[in-house]
Amino acid sequence: MPFGFYCRGAPPPTAFKVSKASIAEFPALTGQSVSFAVLQFPAGSVNPPHTHPRSAELLFLLDGSLQVGFVDTTNKLFTQTLDAGDLFVFPKGLVHYQYNSDPNLPAIAVSAFGSANAGTVSVPNTVFNTSIDDGILAKSFKTDIATIQKIQAGLAPKA
Repeated sequence: MPFGFYCRGAPPPTAFKVSKASIAEFPALTGQSVSFAVLQFPAGSVNPPHTHPRSAELLFLLDGSLQVGFVDTTNKLFTQTLDAGDLFVFPKGLVHYQYNSDPNLPAIAVSAFGSANAGTVSVPNTVFNTSIDDGILAKSFKTDIATIQKIQAGLAPKA
């Protein structure tokens, strides 16, 4: 069964877009311990903080520029600005992000994973778009419930 990431001539995305080739999208990966993703970053877009619980990520920047970073288990932030042709590794399970800070130009990257099902846990959605009590979140982030609800409203899917 053929699998394609995107069609030539298709309009570029207006927001960050990831096209995955994991076991869910491409069953031929069963038992292969690999997967792949194409990440498209319009100008000024971000892949929000997230983790991959079952694999490290090796990102190769094809075009554009990205600010990338991850936080280790001692809460130390490691950041770098990547240009086309650069590689960056995000260790397994650590919170990381990618940001296209260029206000005019898009960026495109490919990521390889050492698992057919690396998984993705989005930090903002996992924390703020679940049924964790607003009071618990407010105490955890040392803020008020109104601020938590404002964050939740900003993350809600657009109709």
